Amino acid sequence: MVMPPTLRQQRLGAELRKLRERSGLSSTAAAARAGIQQARMSSIEAGRYAVSAERVRSFASIYSCADSGLVDALAELTGGRTRGWWDEYREQLPASLLDLAELEHHAHAFRVALALHIPAFLQTRDHARALFREVVPPLHQHEIEYRIGHRMKRQAILYRATPPHYSAVIHEAALRMRFGGRKTSCAQLAHLVDMSERDSLQVRVIPFERGIFPGTGQSVDYVCGSVPQLDTVQLDTHHGCEFLDAEAQLAKYRLVLDRMESSALSPAASRDFIHHLARSM
Repeated sequence: MVMPPTLRQQRLGAELRKLRERSGLSSTAAAARAGIQQARMSSIEAGRYAVSAERVRSFASIYSCADSGLVDALAELTGGRTRGWWDEYREQLPASLLDLAELEHHAHAFRVALALHIPAFLQTRDHARALFREVVPPLHQHEIEYRIGHRMKRQAILYRATPPHYSAVIHEAALRMRFGGRKTSCAQLAHLVDMSERDSLQVRVIPFERGIFPGTGQSVDYVCGSVPQLDTVQLDTHHGCEFLDAEAQLAKYRLVLDRMESSALSPAASRDFIHHLARSM
């Protein structure tokens, strides 16, 4: 059985296609210069055919790409399907969640913003369970446990010896949502305070009193690649994960996140805010 390409494989193919198009070469002309059949070129650009780092550098030379940083980053994306802990969930969870885990595994930094939810990386097990119990259509108990396990393993990124920087903007509304009841909510807020004290992690709160702010109501996960061109925006929808990587889209969400951060309290003031809210529950 031929497995469909992962998000990572598709991204490499798409970036190689962008380089080709910027060079003004057609797929047929580029294939001829590379000494391969046009059908194989199409498969490479669709992410269906694995390429080596040497082949990527050869394409970059053919396309006259002088951005060595981008070329090096693309070379890092080469090889076949990456096997990781997420593969054990291949039969239990949607492919988009496996792609998300692989994307996060290779990320260099994270910027997230949420108005009504606690970021997945900062959720407690009980908080996550309360959320998954409200999924529509309803999940069976074993499906809920699979998703909780997957979410907890994604969080392991934050506990690496050298973890990627993680920056989260959370609205007060998300902090006040009593998912799972008072006990679960208090434990979730206490966990947020503890996590916000980690050197690699920053939590900022937008209080109600700040009024309207950019990106109101939308959850955004901005996953930073090794170079800005390989960044990815992940949005949660009722139909699953949506991934965006067009340059205009990335620029837009960087601006939205910048403005949301400017609307938020400082990390220290945010920690005090969460701590005070937890005590008042």
